[in-house]
Amino acid sequence: MASADSHSDLRLVVLGRTGAGKSSAVGTILGLQTLQAQQDSQQQSQKSRGEAAGRQVVVVSSPDWFSSSCIPEERRCLISSFVALSSPGPHAFLLCVPVNQPSDGETKALDALESLFGPSAVSTHTVVLFTHTDELEEDESLEEYLLTWRKDLLELVERCGDRYHTLEPRNTEAEEGKAVEELLEKVEQAMKESDTQHLSCSLYQEAEERVRERQAEIVRLDRERSAGEEIGEEAPPSDSQPEGTVTEEEMERVREEAERSVGDLDVDVDDIFPCASVSQSSRPTNFLWGLWEKLKSWIRCLPKLVRREALLGALVGMFVGGPVGGMVGASVGSVATEVGRRKTQKNK
Repeated sequence: MASADSHSDLRLVVLGRTGAGKSSAVGTILGLQTLQAQQDSQQQSQKSRGEAAGRQVVVVSSPDWFSSSCIPEERRCLISSFVALSSPGPHAFLLCVPVNQPSDGETKALDALESLFGPSAVSTHTVVLFTHTDELEEDESLEEYLLTWRKDLLELVERCGDRYHTLEPRNTEAEEGKAVEELLEKVEQAMKESDTQHLSCSLYQEAEERVRERQAEIVRLDRERSAGEEIGEEAPPSDSQPEGTVTEEEMERVREEAERSVGDLDVDVDDIFPCASVSQSSRPTNFLWGLWEKLKSWIRCLPKLVRREALLGALVGMFVGGPVGGMVGASVGSVATEVGRRKTQKNK
């Protein structure tokens, strides 16, 4: 039993850490002016559908299931949920990546996608979607920022077949619509280059089989319920509605009910996310992340002219460590600030 959207709609799965801008991305793609802000810190996968650039689009947004703080049972449930909602397979994963944060979490996400769905899930079916681009200086393009300052983000892009995009234009709503259209064009181009439609693998095949079984069960139970109700009333003539006829709207409802009722899939999260590596790395990662958050809160108070230079010096100091790291970081930050100031004066 196929769903109404299994082959005609463009299916996108939006992934990203908490606060990466997933809800904003979904709202932009579907042209929604308002979207629940808590969706970005949601506890369950959300499925939305609509029209974008003349295409019928289904967007599944998933919580942060690849972070080290996620316990195995919760991780298995979250993965099973977004897989079932995007079955029989997404045409693309959109990995939301904030340009103003370290990329370690996104690197783990790509590793996890490869382990779950195979290398092609990343190399041919993932687009890096940069967010928080308002942190860039007004005269600085995203490309210039990546090449100059963020080689770690460029590595993410390279793993994804050099596909990246942003839905945060600095101008008008018309530019926003164009950004959505260009994103869908990149997704469709990737499909052509890979000579495949949606992503397919054993996990998605298992999900689709269970969804269809659940669909058939729901339809059968609905018919039995309807037949029971008609026994107590005057039943209409038997030829008033041919048996087995199901409207498109009804099929869509049944499909989504079946997707949401699929239990945990056969996901070996222990192999993908070894407990040993989590326990060994969680403490230093949390420590560095705490330092990073403090640095960000301090840097936001600075003028934009020196913000980037101060960040560079702070990062050098953080990773070199000790008194030497502090002196080196301060020197780097000062030199970078002076270079930026002279560049600005020259432009004037």
